Amino acid sequence: MEANQTLDEQLCFALYSAARVASGAYREELSALGLTYTQYVTLLALWEHDGVTVSALGERLRLDSGTLSPLIRRLEAADLLERRRDQADERLVTVHVTDAGRALRPRVDAARRRVYEGFNLPVEDAIALRDLANRFCAAHA
Repeated sequence: MEANQTLDEQLCFALYSAARVASGAYREELSALGLTYTQYVTLLALWEHDGVTVSALGERLRLDSGTLSPLIRRLEAADLLERRRDQADERLVTVHVTDAGRALRPRVDAARRRVYEGFNLPVEDAIALRDLANRFCAAHA
Protein backbone atom coordinates (compact mmCIF):
# COMPACT_ATOMS: atom_id res chain seq x y z
CA MET A 1 0.00 0.00 0.00
CA GLU A 2 1.15 3.51 -0.73
CA ALA A 3 2.51 5.66 2.09
CA ASN A 4 0.33 8.71 1.35
CA GLN A 5 -3.18 7.35 1.05
CA THR A 6 -6.34 9.41 0.99
CA LEU A 7 -8.93 8.86 3.68
CA ASP A 8 -11.01 6.61 1.42
CA GLU A 9 -7.94 4.49 0.67
CA GLN A 10 -7.28 3.81 4.37
CA LEU A 11 -8.06 0.26 5.47
CA CYS A 12 -8.66 1.48 9.02
CA PHE A 13 -11.28 3.97 7.85
CA ALA A 14 -13.08 1.37 5.73
CA LEU A 15 -13.20 -1.02 8.70
CA TYR A 16 -14.32 1.73 11.06
CA SER A 17 -17.05 2.89 8.68
CA ALA A 18 -18.29 -0.65 8.02
CA ALA A 19 -18.43 -1.36 11.76
CA ARG A 20 -20.47 1.82 12.34
CA VAL A 21 -22.92 0.91 9.57
CA ALA A 22 -23.33 -2.64 10.89
CA SER A 23 -23.68 -1.64 14.54
CA GLY A 24 -26.20 1.06 13.62
CA ALA A 25 -28.33 -1.44 11.71
CA TYR A 26 -28.26 -3.84 14.64
CA ARG A 27 -28.93 -1.06 17.16
CA GLU A 28 -32.25 -0.23 15.52
CA GLU A 29 -33.46 -3.83 15.51
CA LEU A 30 -32.09 -4.84 18.91
CA SER A 31 -33.33 -1.79 20.79
CA ALA A 32 -36.88 -2.94 20.05
CA LEU A 33 -35.98 -6.13 21.95
CA GLY A 34 -34.37 -4.25 24.83
CA LEU A 35 -30.88 -5.44 23.87
CA THR A 36 -27.59 -3.80 23.04
CA TYR A 37 -25.29 -5.27 20.41
CA THR A 38 -22.92 -6.59 23.10
CA GLN A 39 -25.82 -8.24 24.92
CA TYR A 40 -26.92 -9.76 21.61
CA VAL A 41 -23.53 -11.36 20.89
CA THR A 42 -23.36 -12.60 24.49
CA LEU A 43 -26.67 -14.38 24.05
CA LEU A 44 -25.52 -15.76 20.67
CA ALA A 45 -22.39 -17.22 22.28
CA LEU A 46 -24.42 -18.82 25.07
CA TRP A 47 -27.07 -20.17 22.70
CA GLU A 48 -24.19 -21.94 20.93
CA HIS A 49 -22.54 -23.19 24.14
CA ASP A 50 -24.60 -22.75 27.31
CA GLY A 51 -23.01 -23.15 30.71
CA VAL A 52 -19.50 -21.89 29.93
CA THR A 53 -17.27 -20.27 32.51
CA VAL A 54 -17.20 -16.50 32.75
CA SER A 55 -13.57 -16.50 31.60
CA ALA A 56 -14.33 -18.72 28.57
CA LEU A 57 -17.22 -16.42 27.64
CA GLY A 58 -14.91 -13.40 27.87
CA GLU A 59 -12.37 -15.09 25.60
CA ARG A 60 -15.06 -16.05 23.09
CA LEU A 61 -16.42 -12.48 22.98
CA ARG A 62 -12.95 -10.88 23.18
CA LEU A 63 -14.06 -8.87 26.22
CA ASP A 64 -12.15 -8.17 29.42
CA SER A 65 -13.69 -8.83 32.82
CA GLY A 66 -14.26 -5.11 33.41
CA THR A 67 -16.65 -5.08 30.46
CA LEU A 68 -18.04 -8.59 30.82
CA SER A 69 -19.07 -8.50 34.50
CA PRO A 70 -21.45 -5.51 34.21
CA LEU A 71 -22.79 -6.97 30.96
CA ILE A 72 -23.63 -10.27 32.66
CA ARG A 73 -25.18 -8.40 35.60
CA ARG A 74 -27.48 -6.45 33.26
CA LEU A 75 -28.54 -9.63 31.45
CA GLU A 76 -29.16 -11.29 34.82
CA ALA A 77 -31.28 -8.32 35.91
CA ALA A 78 -33.31 -8.76 32.72
CA ASP A 79 -33.72 -12.47 33.63
CA LEU A 80 -32.01 -13.59 30.42
CA LEU A 81 -28.95 -15.17 32.08
CA GLU A 82 -27.95 -16.63 35.40
CA ARG A 83 -24.60 -17.37 36.99
CA ARG A 84 -23.97 -20.58 38.89
CA ARG A 85 -21.07 -21.73 41.03
CA ASP A 86 -19.52 -24.96 39.79
CA GLN A 87 -20.36 -27.75 42.24
CA ALA A 88 -17.00 -29.44 41.81
CA ASP A 89 -14.95 -26.24 42.04
CA GLU A 90 -16.61 -23.33 43.87
CA ARG A 91 -14.07 -20.92 42.35
CA LEU A 92 -15.56 -21.45 38.88
CA VAL A 93 -18.68 -19.57 37.83
CA THR A 94 -20.64 -20.70 34.79
CA VAL A 95 -23.14 -18.63 32.82
CA HIS A 96 -26.46 -20.09 31.65
CA VAL A 97 -29.32 -18.84 29.50
CA THR A 98 -32.64 -18.74 31.38
CA ASP A 99 -36.00 -19.83 29.97
CA ALA A 100 -36.73 -16.17 29.21
CA GLY A 101 -33.41 -15.93 27.35
CA ARG A 102 -34.23 -19.00 25.29
CA ALA A 103 -37.72 -17.66 24.56
CA LEU A 104 -36.19 -14.48 23.13
CA ARG A 105 -34.19 -16.36 20.48
CA PRO A 106 -36.84 -16.49 17.70
CA ARG A 107 -37.34 -12.71 17.93
CA VAL A 108 -33.58 -12.14 17.88
CA ASP A 109 -33.21 -14.45 14.87
CA ALA A 110 -35.92 -12.51 13.04
CA ALA A 111 -34.17 -9.21 13.85
CA ARG A 112 -30.86 -10.59 12.57
CA ARG A 113 -32.50 -11.67 9.30
CA ARG A 114 -33.94 -8.16 8.83
CA VAL A 115 -30.50 -6.64 9.42
CA TYR A 116 -28.90 -9.00 6.87
CA GLU A 117 -31.58 -8.16 4.31
CA GLY A 118 -30.96 -4.46 4.91
CA PHE A 119 -27.26 -4.86 4.09
CA ASN A 120 -28.27 -5.60 0.49
CA LEU A 121 -25.26 -7.84 -0.11
CA PRO A 122 -25.34 -11.07 -2.10
CA VAL A 123 -24.90 -14.02 0.27
CA GLU A 124 -21.53 -14.90 -1.29
CA ASP A 125 -20.23 -11.36 -0.68
CA ALA A 126 -21.47 -11.36 2.92
CA ILE A 127 -19.74 -14.69 3.57
CA ALA A 128 -16.52 -13.50 1.92
CA LEU A 129 -16.57 -10.26 3.93
CA ARG A 130 -17.19 -12.16 7.18
CA ASP A 131 -14.42 -14.66 6.46
CA LEU A 132 -11.94 -11.90 5.59
CA ALA A 133 -12.84 -9.98 8.77
CA ASN A 134 -12.37 -13.16 10.83
CA ARG A 135 -8.96 -13.77 9.21
CA PHE A 136 -7.97 -10.18 9.93
CA CYS A 137 -8.97 -10.52 13.60
CA ALA A 138 -7.24 -13.89 13.96
CA ALA A 139 -4.02 -12.42 12.58
CA HIS A 140 -4.14 -9.71 15.24
CA ALA A 141 -5.31 -11.72 18.24
